[in-house]
Amino acid sequence: MPKAMITGITGQDGSYLADFLLEQGYEVIGVVRRSSTVNFDRIEHIQDKISIVQGDLLDQVSLIHLLQEYRPDEVYNLAAQSFVPTSFSQPALTGEVTALGVTRMLDAIRIVDKHIRFYQASSSEMFGKVREVPQNEKTPFHPRSPYGVAKVYGHWITVNYRESYGLFACSGILFNHESPRRGLEFLPRKVAHGVARIKLGLANELRLGNLEARRDWGYAPDYVRGMWLMLQQDEPDDYVLATGETHTVREFVEIAFAHVGLDWQDYVVIDPKYYRPAEVDLLVGDPSKAREKLGWRHSVSFEELVQLMVDADLERLKGVEQLHPSPNIDW
Repeated sequence: MPKAMITGITGQDGSYLADFLLEQGYEVIGVVRRSSTVNFDRIEHIQDKISIVQGDLLDQVSLIHLLQEYRPDEVYNLAAQSFVPTSFSQPALTGEVTALGVTRMLDAIRIVDKHIRFYQASSSEMFGKVREVPQNEKTPFHPRSPYGVAKVYGHWITVNYRESYGLFACSGILFNHESPRRGLEFLPRKVAHGVARIKLGLANELRLGNLEARRDWGYAPDYVRGMWLMLQQDEPDDYVLATGETHTVREFVEIAFAHVGLDWQDYVVIDPKYYRPAEVDLLVGDPSKAREKLGWRHSVSFEELVQLMVDADLERLKGVEQLHPSPNIDW
């Protein structure tokens, strides 16, 4: 039975990757930080099938001990301070976790067992102020946030350890990928959840920032399959995973509201506080390399993604309302 260790297992990607690896017959070890508020909601359905262990990307000794004890065949580093707006208010912490954390894990692998295969979660945010459209594995980086800068470091240190020490280390440059498991602080889930609340009469407006920003949005379960495919190849390499399509935030909003029979213009309020200090206006990936070498393709369209996210939040909120009905107040 192959064995995989996942940092960030309680996040969107970590939970879907754990689901996928269990289906492939893996033993799965999930690494979580010691905290009084760890949220296991996304992996609650598989908690009895995986091992949860404590470790921290800020503490290299803990990583060395985990690798020595569990001896995984593969390590997927998905843990990060991954919310872009927070990276502007907490840039040093973002660098410690999202950048230097990668170095600590790579060095732990170098010390314990160089045969461990390593996946680094790189990001389309590394492209930032894009130099070419679409973006591929050779497009120069120009990050526009502390998060993007930290991801560039994590990407290049992965390449460096591959070239310097012969590690089987891959970076997946993933463009935006969403799902009903996405956190509420991320825009697509904020929109889906907001639309569901408005439809159910629980809210009457949705406050957003730049509606003209363009992104390449896909479905998260498709992308974790690509992570796994990278580590099954004969040679390590870096790959862009994307749909190759670009859509505006406005389009996302229009589809979400239309799906529940509402006009978005009646409910959306533009709030300047949601604009970034430095905006990334256009991201769209070229997944040709992943398609040709990995046989990877996305399976869910943009419209299907928006609709399934709205439907999931409608069902979730209806369930909550049934358990805790709102009082009927006659104004």
